[in-house]
Amino acid sequence: MINQFRKLNPINLILLLAYTFFMRIAIFYELPAQLNFDFLEPFARLLINVDLDNALSPSANIFIASTLVFIQALIFNRVANNHNLLAKPSFLPALMYVTGTSLFMPFMVLSPALITNFLLIWLIDKFLKLNKSANSITTVFDIGMIIGVGTLIYFPFMAMLLLIFLALLLFRSFNWREWVAGLVGFLTIFFFLAVFYYWNNNIVSFYQIWRPLGSKFPSVFKINYNDYLVLIPVTVIIILASLQLRENFFRSFISTRKAFQLLFFMFIVAGASFYLKPHFRTWHFLLCVPPGAVLLAYYFSNAKIRWFYEILFVLFVLSVQYFLFV
Repeated sequence: MINQFRKLNPINLILLLAYTFFMRIAIFYELPAQLNFDFLEPFARLLINVDLDNALSPSANIFIASTLVFIQALIFNRVANNHNLLAKPSFLPALMYVTGTSLFMPFMVLSPALITNFLLIWLIDKFLKLNKSANSITTVFDIGMIIGVGTLIYFPFMAMLLLIFLALLLFRSFNWREWVAGLVGFLTIFFFLAVFYYWNNNIVSFYQIWRPLGSKFPSVFKINYNDYLVLIPVTVIIILASLQLRENFFRSFISTRKAFQLLFFMFIVAGASFYLKPHFRTWHFLLCVPPGAVLLAYYFSNAKIRWFYEILFVLFVLSVQYFLFV
């Protein structure tokens, strides 16, 4: 299967679609009785008040989520290929993205994190274009606005602001206007939100938006480790990918090296940003899937021993299915 997705063959579109729904057999087999979907953060519902809790049945919720994952995988695949992140263009980024979004049951339903992954993929594309433009102030401003919109949907998305400065350090020589442009773009979204609150005589509620920033970091976590055994094969593949990347690091283009450094920091920031949400859910870690999928795809794109990487991927998929059903 890996060898098939190493090629840019149109038939892979059909195979990817079938694979997307195959990875969700477990949740279709045993549909939840009820699924809630909050499209926006509570503070943004004054702008758009959309109640989807009762509008979608569980089956419709999961079907739409699966369709969105498939679309995201195709967009993500195009971004990865356009920026030459792998040895050669392929469908592996899309395959790994779909696999990553199938690790846990909560990943398979509509959630704010799933919606913001559209913006996260867009951000990856924007970040990787920074070193290709002579004047990137407009691009950085756009990035700030994208993060602002993402924050309206899912508050922890705000943590992506850190990546603006990391990306500028990696890709650009210092220009204070570029550093300010990202913050101005982000604040522009919340300036208009504040104006809207003011027009509705509700400006006091606007200040409540920022209360999670003062939350204390939780000292105790309740974790059922059996739920996360599926991450063992993921960890093995990531270790193999890291060794492969280390071996090829200084033989890669400088832009590719910097891209992987940025994606590494994005993975860390996305995972750690759960701190910004007092009551986070497992689906929060969908934000880690795009940068993580690039690393997984990198290994399977560069692996040499066919029987080994094909068996490794099959075992990976079977372990995911096993833990989903069990």
